Amino acid sequence: MKHSADEAIVKEKMKQTFTYRQKMLHDPVKSSEIFTAFPRFLDIPGMFLEKCPTVYKKKVLDQSRGLTQTGDLQGLVQNAGSTTEVENGWDSDMSSLMVLVHLLPPSSQGRKRPGKLSARQASEHLVKFLKTGTSIQGHLDSIMESRQPYLLAVGTQRSVIHKYFIVIDKHAIPCKSPDCLACIDELFKAHFVFGPSYNQDLLNVYNFMQTTIYEIDVETTKMNPRVAELRARMLN
Repeated sequence: MKHSADEAIVKEKMKQTFTYRQKMLHDPVKSSEIFTAFPRFLDIPGMFLEKCPTVYKKKVLDQSRGLTQTGDLQGLVQNAGSTTEVENGWDSDMSSLMVLVHLLPPSSQGRKRPGKLSARQASEHLVKFLKTGTSIQGHLDSIMESRQPYLLAVGTQRSVIHKYFIVIDKHAIPCKSPDCLACIDELFKAHFVFGPSYNQDLLNVYNFMQTTIYEIDVETTKMNPRVAELRARMLN
């Protein structure tokens, strides 16, 4: 499994080893070794790093001009277009992903709780910031319910992240790369490695990533009209 680069073989092995990976996930020692034991999962597919910075980042910022310019969105757009470190804000790449959440906010359909979640609240289901020196185990212990995977970004401030973790089922799995786009790539693939469904509040974002960036199940994925519209604009 560590040496095969054939996509069909990797996908077949993913199916065959699912139960074993679930056992690894719930083993305190082995949970951090999943991507080491199955490194080829991170190669299938590898479109996010290639497309996001060069193709979609500018288009995301262009599309954001049609949104209501809240203070939060304005800060993200400013950070996304900046090449310098922005105090108290995410770096350029992560900010552009947050703008995408604003473009594809959660819908109230299918929500158990009343009301509609804001894009800012939905972003918390994508990545959470933890200041360096704060206990990661304390963060995990504070999780009250099992959730779909998200990124935990550990650093001195949001624009200076030293380490990313994928948090799932109260486990923190270290990402292989310190680069936020590489970690988002790992986070997306974690849904296929561990088998959880997309977070309902990020369903539009993940469906967009799946069909537009990774080009997975484009014809069969049921898309929100807003996702389909943005996808059409991005591909033009």
